[in-house]
Amino acid sequence: MSNITTNIKGIRDIMRKDTGVDGDAQRISQMVWMLFMKIFADKEEEWEITIDNYESPIPEHLKWQNWAADDEGLTGDALMEFIETELFPALKELDITISPQAKIIRSVFDDTYNFMKNGTLFRQVINVINEIDFNSTSERHVFNDIYETILKDLQSAGSSGEYYTPRAVTQFMVDMINPQLGESVLDPACGTGGFLTCTIDAVRNQVKTPKDRDILQKSIRGIEKKPLPHLLCTTNLMLHGFDLPVVRRDNLLSKPYADWGAKDKLDIILSNPPFGGVEEDGTETNFPKKFRTKETADLFLALIIKLLKDKGRCAIVLPDGTLFGEGMKTRLKEELLDKCNLHTIVRLPNGVFNPYTSIKTNLLFFEKGTPTKEIWYYEHPYPEGVKSYNKTKPINIKEFDTEKAWWNNREENTQAWKVSIDDIKKRGYNLDIKNPHQELDTLASPEVLLEKFRTTEQKISTIQDEIINVLTEALK
Repeated sequence: MSNITTNIKGIRDIMRKDTGVDGDAQRISQMVWMLFMKIFADKEEEWEITIDNYESPIPEHLKWQNWAADDEGLTGDALMEFIETELFPALKELDITISPQAKIIRSVFDDTYNFMKNGTLFRQVINVINEIDFNSTSERHVFNDIYETILKDLQSAGSSGEYYTPRAVTQFMVDMINPQLGESVLDPACGTGGFLTCTIDAVRNQVKTPKDRDILQKSIRGIEKKPLPHLLCTTNLMLHGFDLPVVRRDNLLSKPYADWGAKDKLDIILSNPPFGGVEEDGTETNFPKKFRTKETADLFLALIIKLLKDKGRCAIVLPDGTLFGEGMKTRLKEELLDKCNLHTIVRLPNGVFNPYTSIKTNLLFFEKGTPTKEIWYYEHPYPEGVKSYNKTKPINIKEFDTEKAWWNNREENTQAWKVSIDDIKKRGYNLDIKNPHQELDTLASPEVLLEKFRTTEQKISTIQDEIINVLTEALK
């Protein structure tokens, strides 16, 4: 087995010498589309055996094995001319009606670009990639770990870092939702596919027949509007054995709210929608007036409530700002509590999303169809001796064992408490409810004071957004 860790590091070191690749975002995008081509080539070997009369959608001379597999093959200027004038134009214009595989390729290359300029360095990267056999189960398993490392490294690629949700958080949310084979699952802002791959892993042990496998492939879907995470997600899902297009390049918020009908309803939605983000001007007009805002996370929450079937389940990551926010946020929470049973809020500590954001986050679990009568809160503690999380010491799935043990046998304790809907209404739908079991003498600590300052800043920002929205409406 080749040392994949060394391979990935070697690829990135080679790319750093190429003057055409500027920064980590371009380096990762460049590496992943090339890995995608190699993975696709290896998958085609498998499909030729498992799919009757399989025909490749890629013209013969453009297949990886025919221009990249030979270590002594195309290099230098001839290689770069081939990439720029033959390979990319053909893949970007591929006829998607040929096969599902053609649709995968076209969706990947529509907004993918080649940044490398040096054909000799390009050949060196190709040769390293050729050392990896993606049909090897053991190598594929190791690559999944390296893949997560690549995603974490997006932090240095500017705003690209918003795409990564800690594996422990996605795993816990999927475990608690407990998806079953045949249930329709969607992540409407899927990023690199963390929720989708966790769901696949959770349901795969229920797959016993080829028909079950088809059901699984047809029941899981993702939507992602940005090209780099879409490319990463598609590659990730192929590594998880998905042969059909699963993730679509789109923005669900751009479709009018009223146009979503019964056929669009889903059993399960799992998501960490971008928070702190602002949608393009006019996007909010797709929603009823009571829900109009430019805040991405709030618009997604409104849409998710609409898209769930009766008894449909959702787990979503939301910032503290949604919990305490007023104005439109109050109306949104009223809608949520009236139409869904918001049965659990897990309050995560500071640093879970470091180094991407310091904003405190919460995991909301709800089921559509019955109104909320009470909400259970669970404050997730730091492990003993830990004061915060960071890139090298992230939150670990084992930390959620206490929540899992408590989940089906709920009792109040130092970490858990419940609040009635009547009390929530009296609070004006403010869901930012602190742990009543915490000692008051901690309020003077620097950490708590800093957190209170950040919370106040967020409240001010929320109020400013509301004022801007009111003024905008008044000026129309």
